[in-house]
Amino acid sequence: MSTRIEKQIMVNVPVSAVYNQWTQFEDFPHFMGGIKQVTQLGDDRLEWVAEIGGVRRRWEAKILEQVPDRKVAWAATEGATNAGAVTFEDVGGGQTSVRLTLEYEPEGLVEQIGDKLNVIEKQAEGDLARFKEFIESEGYASGAWRGTINEGAVGTPGAEAAAATRGDSGKAGVSGKAVAAGLGVAAAAAAGVAAVAAGKKSDDEPVASSAAVPPVTPVVESEPVVVEEVDPDAGIIVVRPEDEGTLPPTASPDGTPRW
Repeated sequence: MSTRIEKQIMVNVPVSAVYNQWTQFEDFPHFMGGIKQVTQLGDDRLEWVAEIGGVRRRWEAKILEQVPDRKVAWAATEGATNAGAVTFEDVGGGQTSVRLTLEYEPEGLVEQIGDKLNVIEKQAEGDLARFKEFIESEGYASGAWRGTINEGAVGTPGAEAAAATRGDSGKAGVSGKAVAAGLGVAAAAAAGVAAVAAGKKSDDEPVASSAAVPPVTPVVESEPVVVEEVDPDAGIIVVRPEDEGTLPPTASPDGTPRW
């Protein structure tokens, strides 16, 4: 199932400068959070490397339509299922309206959880705000490509335009932080299910005590972590690598110290 995102922002720079800067795809890591690298493979082909919500992906995309000062539309060809368009409109007074439309299909547990938490939507909104700040602070583009690709050939492509990529992992990897976060969310979900199940039992029905389950310590790739107990009653934990060594150990139900 795909998710569609539409975001718009007003930039106080003339449309030509705004569009020219957007065509400098390899500069995207300067203002796009989570984008590690963009490589221009050709006039209409790009390679992306990103880490968003703890999931690292590499994918390639093809520019389906590009019209100077008006539009850039694309679709992934391998590694991820996403497609969309960015349009530019001169609204006068040296201002430009930038509209982003993105449709994607999350894959795997961590991406699906991130989708439910609107991680990509928040990322897109923040990226547009950082792009606005970037181009307005400079007042001019760092470069430009004014070529045209398939003018009028497509509208706004959706995930179906990238259908061939479905199931393509794109050399995806999950960071240590994502593993820990995933375990925390899973623990919360398990606690919620247990609470619902307990609530359905009648008061006079004997309830068997839960067997003690030893805590599972996730193995995180070369990244030191520390566990902080957020809700002692529910047993929910979150992992925050940046807080290493700042939290004291807590006692598990059997009295054994745990971190």
